[in-house]
Amino acid sequence: MQAIRELYKIGKGPSSSHTLAPERACRYFAETYGAYPYYQAELFGSLSLTGKGHRTDEIIRETLPGETEIIFSLHWQEKFPNGFYLRALDDNKKIVHTWTVFSLGGGSIQIKEHPLDWNDEIYSEKSLAEIMQYCKAEKKTFCDYIYAHEPGLHAYLGDILEAMISCVERGLHTEGILPGRLHMERSAKHLYDHACIAEKSDQKNLKLMAFAYAASEENAAGHTCVTAPTLGACGVMASYMYYCAEILHIDKDHLIDALAVGGLFGNLIKANATISGAVGGCQAEVGAAVSMTAASCAYLLGLDQEQIEYAAEIGMEHNLGLTCDPVMGYVMIPCIERNAMGVLRAADSAQLSKYMSSIRRHLISFDLVVKTMNDTGKQIPIELKETSEGGLAKEYDGQK
Repeated sequence: MQAIRELYKIGKGPSSSHTLAPERACRYFAETYGAYPYYQAELFGSLSLTGKGHRTDEIIRETLPGETEIIFSLHWQEKFPNGFYLRALDDNKKIVHTWTVFSLGGGSIQIKEHPLDWNDEIYSEKSLAEIMQYCKAEKKTFCDYIYAHEPGLHAYLGDILEAMISCVERGLHTEGILPGRLHMERSAKHLYDHACIAEKSDQKNLKLMAFAYAASEENAAGHTCVTAPTLGACGVMASYMYYCAEILHIDKDHLIDALAVGGLFGNLIKANATISGAVGGCQAEVGAAVSMTAASCAYLLGLDQEQIEYAAEIGMEHNLGLTCDPVMGYVMIPCIERNAMGVLRAADSAQLSKYMSSIRRHLISFDLVVKTMNDTGKQIPIELKETSEGGLAKEYDGQK
């Protein structure tokens, strides 16, 4: 597996695969070859089909230091479904350099012609079963295991935690209309106001959902958020971390450890399946976010490794088959609401694990449900994988 720091990344929304990944690739392209007067970016897959709604063309033009032509194409010759050709052209508009860039999900990229050291694998274990076997034999916790492989991770995750908290805080205090043709009004502040005066029994859930709305609306506005594991699913983990920090006043170091544990599970999903909506549907984004957050929640509840595994498994299992069908190509409907529901499902997963673990042994392992998610993603039609050609995106006609 790659480093967990390659899972959690700070970047501008609304989509890690459509904005953060192209931005990273274009910046690195310019750093590698220097400035050229002209560029071409030929987009394929969901980058082409929903690139306009996701601001892909804007972020590429903003990042490259020359006049840039954006080409939206459909005939992609590469095996991975989501990517673009990036070309630098000289004064005579002759192509000098070309990269084939794959947008892997969560802002991660792979360049066919140029290996990246941040994609190096630093964890030798390939599955949770192997990790748990190692930890049991060596009497290590998940955090012991993680920090032994990534010594500087704790400090890095401190910055990630602060970015999550800042994102939610901004979203809670911002009103207005989100950009795009949907003309959606921000709702996080109003939902939080309702939560503060609601019946006691409703307050926790309403606050969690308001926090998820806050982060997701910041993402939809193109502002700075954290991939967890993607920007489209950023509200799930950010909501829970904000609630723990600002409402429960849990120690920062404890929350950083919880992020590390959640990141371990997200990393396993990324390595053994996918976190890309264009590859696996929204089960790979919000489903993975719920699974990660469930693991973090279980850790904060003081559950043991088997119970943490069960919580993460529940979180993924009950998102199997979830499609990605953003209306008009914007990360708004159903994405924002889905993040709000996701954080509740994550908390429910940890609670169910806590009590069911004393009743019977669970039969479905985390590794098995990740494999199932990957297989399920391959069976989801392309129209329901971030192309906006099916599902709600097809049925919604813009009428209110």
